[in-house]
Amino acid sequence: MESKIASAIGMKYSPVAVLFTDDKPENAMQFKEGRWGCVVTMFIAAAKGRTAIFDRKTFGCLGGGVGLGFGNQYVHFPGGIECYVSTGNKEFARTPEAANFRTSTPLDEGEGYFKSPEIAKKFVDALPMTEVPTTYVVYKPLDQLTEEETPEVVVFLANVEQLSALSVLANYERGTGPSVIMPFGAGCHTLGIIPYAEAKSGEPSAVIGLTDISARRHVDKDLLSFAVPFSMFLKMEENVDGSFLKKEVWMNLMERNN
Repeated sequence: MESKIASAIGMKYSPVAVLFTDDKPENAMQFKEGRWGCVVTMFIAAAKGRTAIFDRKTFGCLGGGVGLGFGNQYVHFPGGIECYVSTGNKEFARTPEAANFRTSTPLDEGEGYFKSPEIAKKFVDALPMTEVPTTYVVYKPLDQLTEEETPEVVVFLANVEQLSALSVLANYERGTGPSVIMPFGAGCHTLGIIPYAEAKSGEPSAVIGLTDISARRHVDKDLLSFAVPFSMFLKMEENVDGSFLKKEVWMNLMERNN
């Protein structure tokens, strides 16, 4: 599937289709069972032309399992996820179990993304936990989709001017309401369960993401994600012709980017 939007905004990387399937794609990248990995690295690989797959044994880390839609994996986080994302858990960090548990930030320090574990728990409790109905979640370059494949979400990897264009286009036939949101969340949340939840809405919003500080090291410094539920993506595609994307102001910005 070729994207009019991607062409009109001069994307460097392919939009990524997020698919649910029971069929395992051939020659796809996949984390090894039991090995740590960041879902965002697989997303970047897909934007560069590879296909990546995940299942309930190969989602890289507990947060990745949550973000992809394999249920509430946070219940398995030793020492409590609400402590890890806030002030840390010094008592747990001294246990033998902690020594064998890999994280990107020391367990006794915590990530400092919330003021307290109590506030962090409110965030976790409010997440749209999801159990995808299939064996696999697939990240695939949009232009490699077959006619039989229908994605749940399409994700763009965009710089600030492309992000501006995507946000304007998302609102092109809306006029009112939050056509675009930028919620706090892990990088994989903003690629997965948050736009999945939007897709179920009668009037879905696109989701700006990859603002997760812990995931930013895997992403070019000037890029963010823009995740669009597929039904909304199709409307945006239809609206490219005749929109600002064909007019002088945008064309001038495109020349500046080039």
